[in-house]
Amino acid sequence: MSQPMGGSQGTVSPNRTIMIVLSYLGLLALIPLLVEKDDKEVQWHAKHGLTLFVSWLILFVVVSILGFIPMVGCITIPLHMVLGLGYLIVAILCIVKGVNGERFIIPGISQYADRF
Repeated sequence: MSQPMGGSQGTVSPNRTIMIVLSYLGLLALIPLLVEKDDKEVQWHAKHGLTLFVSWLILFVVVSILGFIPMVGCITIPLHMVLGLGYLIVAILCIVKGVNGERFIIPGISQYADRF
């Protein structure tokens, strides 16, 4: 789902594009979250990128733990690849949408990011 950027964007940062890209690169999302406090759009993307990364990390840990269970471990190797590829695709999609001035609502994840 896409959503155009809201009207109350706060101060527009001259580094907005770079900060939006950093927002979806794992822990690097902390940089725009801490540096660009006046730009509401960068804050939105940073919170969503961080929530996406934490969600992926939790799933990765759960699948890794499931890998220690006999007969389930063989399934976890392809599952790790699917999770990693899925995270990469969603992150790239979010970056492209964000740079083009849109928001990508991630079902099941965006609700948690909006609470911060």
